[in-house]
Amino acid sequence: MREWWSQRRWKCLYSMIVFVALMAWGAPQAQAACGATSCFVVIGSQQQIPQKGLLTVNGFYNYTPQMTLLDGTNGVIPAVDQSRRRLILDHHREIRTISQTYTLDLNYGVTERFGLQLTLPVLNRNHRHIDGLGEVGPTGEGRQSTFYDNGLGDIRLTAKYNVLPTLRSVLVMGFGVDLPTGKTRSTYDRHDVQEAPLQLGRGNAGLIGSIYQTYELIPHRLNQFSFASYRHTFRNNDGYQFGDEYLLNAGVNLVTVPWFVLTSQFNYRYLTHDNISASLRQSLSPGGPGAPDDPIVVAPLIRDRRVPNTGSTYFAYTPGFLINLGETTQFYFFSQIPVARDFNNNLAQGVSYVFGVTKYLQAPAI
Repeated sequence: MREWWSQRRWKCLYSMIVFVALMAWGAPQAQAACGATSCFVVIGSQQQIPQKGLLTVNGFYNYTPQMTLLDGTNGVIPAVDQSRRRLILDHHREIRTISQTYTLDLNYGVTERFGLQLTLPVLNRNHRHIDGLGEVGPTGEGRQSTFYDNGLGDIRLTAKYNVLPTLRSVLVMGFGVDLPTGKTRSTYDRHDVQEAPLQLGRGNAGLIGSIYQTYELIPHRLNQFSFASYRHTFRNNDGYQFGDEYLLNAGVNLVTVPWFVLTSQFNYRYLTHDNISASLRQSLSPGGPGAPDDPIVVAPLIRDRRVPNTGSTYFAYTPGFLINLGETTQFYFFSQIPVARDFNNNLAQGVSYVFGVTKYLQAPAI
């Protein structure tokens, strides 16, 4: 009877998480940024806590394209000039952003219930847009500008504790810190500092809280999992503050044969608006009266302003599979397919891909 009630409890929890994700899909939408996004999936070996003395090494590759304008959008967005503290409305027309991330993720079991995690991302970012609308060219049509950069992003340190260790369930609470190790002063082809959302780092520390849960519906055959997290990043020295991030994920794993696992999950992300301490200007309309010319000053006072085209709402379905090679090595592949998305007047995140390998290593005894 007790086992039946426990199973009912976890089924109810899972149903509630899926329900919240579906409700969030229909919630009021935020706006998207000139910048880059990333694919986000739940990888069990990354979220769980290894046994005491065991080191879990994850190496994975993430490919995220932004090349499509949704219906009713034209890709014209503001410019964020943090070096001169200016926010210029209607200054860019987006063409393409491709983000690639190579991540090394290390998990170590300090005790049977407490673990430490170190995440080191290396980013490769390629961006193209029409710059200087109303300001550059014979009629203010602007000119194509490209940006490419690669290097270390912000390193994340996380402490995790398993508050519910049973034979069939896991409940891991996590608290992490993002360290500002990524570059924030990279320049583009005019030798100006590139906009903050395209930089490899956010320029200041961030705090992350997370919860991961899994339960074996059918022992050694079918299990469900869910993961939720929240990130807050503090304002950097350029007066720019990235918006808060909310993640909500839920899915199942099906063991078909011991070496092959099918997985399906739903992923939801909500990003709030960024904020910058800047003056406000307005670009002239290309081909319109007075163009080309400098943007018009709307509000000269440098103050905290919500960046009007930042934040996003994204809901996706992610199928994938895992291949076990013995007891210490695992390969995996995921394809994240957008179901509902709002990238207000900007390029939308398309189908993304993640593949990688997990290796379990026994740390030497001290």
